[in-house]
Amino acid sequence: MSERLYTVDTVGDQIADFLDAVLDAMDLDVEYEILDGPDAGDYFEKPSLVVKFSGNDLHYLTNNKAEVLLALEQLTQEVLRMAPDEHALICFDANDTRLLRQEELRLSALTVADQVRETRTPYRFSPMNSRERRLIHLALRDMTDLRSESSGAGPYRHVVVYPAGMPSLPEPPMPPAPPRRPPSSSSPSDRHGRRDGGHRDRARDDGGRGRGRGGPRGRGRGDRRDRH
Repeated sequence: MSERLYTVDTVGDQIADFLDAVLDAMDLDVEYEILDGPDAGDYFEKPSLVVKFSGNDLHYLTNNKAEVLLALEQLTQEVLRMAPDEHALICFDANDTRLLRQEELRLSALTVADQVRETRTPYRFSPMNSRERRLIHLALRDMTDLRSESSGAGPYRHVVVYPAGMPSLPEPPMPPAPPRRPPSSSSPSDRHGRRDGGHRDRARDDGGRGRGRGGPRGRGRGDRRDRH
């Protein structure tokens, strides 16, 4: 993995500038705090940097398995021009959902390891995204009597745990595609409406930093502009 440093001091302002612009455009009452990994909590993945979100509109980020939160994380990785093997160095979290999920996956991996040792039978996890599959592999990497590998394709990709030396199972068959839904006759504006009834102008502070409806957004521990 790259030795490039990702800390509040090195990339905090760059992350904050991007998030302020995006969250202002989304018109969400959401704040965030940028923390160096050791100050953020006991994340099993050991990220270098954690961005923690809070606020009244947090559910817009965490609905549907936190897909918007994860999208913000991925876009930030692109803004920072992070290499693929560096992506785990940054973690976006809300209400410690990612922290708790990582611990859940670690404990699940340990439970499955005991089961595979006892039964000598491979175990298939449910489909997971690449970050979660990596966590399972990390939890099992020092167990010399077991091995883990990813199997399946696309949204059905998952981890299989084997006794060491056991050959891989055949790839499972792909499930049938769901039937297509007929197009709706209503227009997008009729279906979705507008949450605030139109465009909302944003107040900006003296430094040009974005504000949510609840006040200034966070930039780490305290206002990082006071450090310079």
